Amino acid sequence: MYCLYGQDMKFLILDTHDPYRNLAIEEYLFDTCDDEIFMLWQNEPTVVIGKNQNAFAEIRWDFVKERGIHVARRITGGGAVYHDLGNINYTFLSPNKGKDGIDFAYFTEPIVKALRDMGLDVCLSGRNDLLADGKKISGNAQHAVGDRVLHHGTLLFDSDLDVLSTALCVDPEKLKAKAVASARSRVANIRDLFAEPFDTREFMARIADSVKSCYGAQCIPTPTCAEIDRLCERNASKEWLFPEREFLSNYQLIQKKRYDFGTVELYLYMANETIREIRIRGDFFGTRPIIELENALQNTDRNAVEGVLQTLPVGEYVFGMSAEMLASQILSHA
Repeated sequence: MYCLYGQDMKFLILDTHDPYRNLAIEEYLFDTCDDEIFMLWQNEPTVVIGKNQNAFAEIRWDFVKERGIHVARRITGGGAVYHDLGNINYTFLSPNKGKDGIDFAYFTEPIVKALRDMGLDVCLSGRNDLLADGKKISGNAQHAVGDRVLHHGTLLFDSDLDVLSTALCVDPEKLKAKAVASARSRVANIRDLFAEPFDTREFMARIADSVKSCYGAQCIPTPTCAEIDRLCERNASKEWLFPEREFLSNYQLIQKKRYDFGTVELYLYMANETIREIRIRGDFFGTRPIIELENALQNTDRNAVEGVLQTLPVGEYVFGMSAEMLASQILSHA
């Protein structure tokens, strides 16, 4: 196995289970720290949605409110996931890989190695899942700015899978594409795959030891500062969690289409033949802010859509999508 990182890599286990603070710490370190970092962390029961997702379409709100489950939004793309204290989250921060774009194989390799060393037959499947015995045990997401990249993923060790499958509204087309009948039948807990089960704390320690021994990582404490407090407050705000409130009442969902690289939802406000406003939502990944693409299409005549898109790096906004594909989806209903 090649070495992903230098020998000055930093390691920390976050000492809080607050999802808004944990995501704030992760973002703060990504924005301000030049070190290579590996983190392990856990959240109280929380549904975490991707940065480009419509929260109202991803969650069973009655159930979530009844159970007191938090709702959070992360800065990475991808789909909604469920966290609880039976789930371990891991994060890699690297100052050297962002320029290569989305690369799940690179950053999941240390986790795959750790799990294989424990005796599990694990592989990266599809765009961003880790499978063991044919069941999903981990979902992964990435965010890149310049050369720097944030990669994080879940590890379902002893999570409440019934709550997971009830809290999330999984697209039937996604289940159909994966040839499974339900979200519950698609996932498994890692603990159940071992002949002699052990607890969550020991599992976390084994993951930590594997990464630390391979890369010589040095432990550091959980950071605290005013900027983390500010990000934590933002993460819990309605403006951050539900930006859709401002356009759902005025925009019409013209199409929701599933591709190999994810689902793309289009919301448009049309004035005759002109796209006055467009919002692009879904569980896709990208290395550039989707708002740049939306702004480029604002006030565009439908006959000019293809030409505008040909001048833009569409695949950097929606990883895997071409200008022709997006134009076709827009024009089929605009």
